Amino acid sequence: MKKTVYLDYASTTPTDPQILEKMISYFGHEYSNPSSMHTSGRQAKVVIENARKKIAECINANPDEIIFTGSGTESDNMAIKGVAMANKSKGNHIIISAVEHKAVLESAKQLEREGFEISILPVDKYGMIDIGECLKMIKKETILISVMYANNEIGTIEPIKELAKKIREYREESQSTFLLFHTDACQTAGYLSIDVKELGIDLMTLNSSKVYGPKGIGLLYKRTGIKILPIISGGEQEKSLRAGTENIALIFGFSRALEQVQKIRVEESERLKQLQKYFIKGLQKKIPSMILNGHPLHRLPNNVHISIPTVEGESLILMLDRIGIEASTGSACSAFDLKPSHVLIAIKQNEEIMHGSIRFTFGKHTTKKELDYVLKEFPPIVKKLSKMSAIRK
Repeated sequence: MKKTVYLDYASTTPTDPQILEKMISYFGHEYSNPSSMHTSGRQAKVVIENARKKIAECINANPDEIIFTGSGTESDNMAIKGVAMANKSKGNHIIISAVEHKAVLESAKQLEREGFEISILPVDKYGMIDIGECLKMIKKETILISVMYANNEIGTIEPIKELAKKIREYREESQSTFLLFHTDACQTAGYLSIDVKELGIDLMTLNSSKVYGPKGIGLLYKRTGIKILPIISGGEQEKSLRAGTENIALIFGFSRALEQVQKIRVEESERLKQLQKYFIKGLQKKIPSMILNGHPLHRLPNNVHISIPTVEGESLILMLDRIGIEASTGSACSAFDLKPSHVLIAIKQNEEIMHGSIRFTFGKHTTKKELDYVLKEFPPIVKKLSKMSAIRK
């Protein structure tokens, strides 16, 4: 069988084998419900609380500020809908950026149908927000601002720390104003600081499957004192904010994975940054018509998102897949309705060009040798598809 070159780490990461091995016992003989009062149940509860403490240390938070959820999507939903419904007496206006993950966008759309006012913060051609523009959009009814830490498609890193500082200053100057700041940080945990006190945020979303942990587990950091309503009703788990029997194995695996990537984050980010520069330079040399999307400097070290005129992104993905190279269109088009990416629309890219978009994202197993293979095989594919496109026209 041909070797697979996996370059879709922004989509998901493989669970670390050593972490997976340690998780197995929680699917077997250490299986008790953490809500049970017997010995096994209490032991299971200890595992969860130790994991909560470990994660809290990773992000410089208090353990009781960590809410475990089933995914990053659920955490985003909890942040947007939970804050809105719990604090609607204080205001009904929410600001989100134009390049947010669909979990935030769709949550906002649902609230809009229920009477909330949603304002969309525009971005520049690199996908970067303007802090001044955001501040101008704030009014007395504004209760929440949500801007993602780094974009999952084009990799642009937003000025979260600076925006959070301005929001705090605004909050202090307007003593009667209730205003919270949420960031989706799912793509950043292994590459940027996620110290919540340093960032100055009120709520933050993280996802285990982006940090070599198991799928099916995420979290929402909620600063002490913030009121939210649960979006899943039932038992009293997670301080009555997320009902349902906790999955001990996944929670344990998430905590170990987050701890592990945070320890090597600086070193790994630098390694990937060098690979990124090498790969971009190689692509630009061999495919001069290529357009690099996202900010040229303020971008995740593992993200290379490009658009190529005259070719279809889906065709590129399928032809690469046939030779063992796995990447994605970066949500540039839906396989079902062919709608162009809302992120590429937000940066005002030409629609004909955005359909030729492809996202390569690296991870801890990515090597220069693998990238050399892509640089060898990818340009001929582009050339072939370009000729086919010219013939059709």
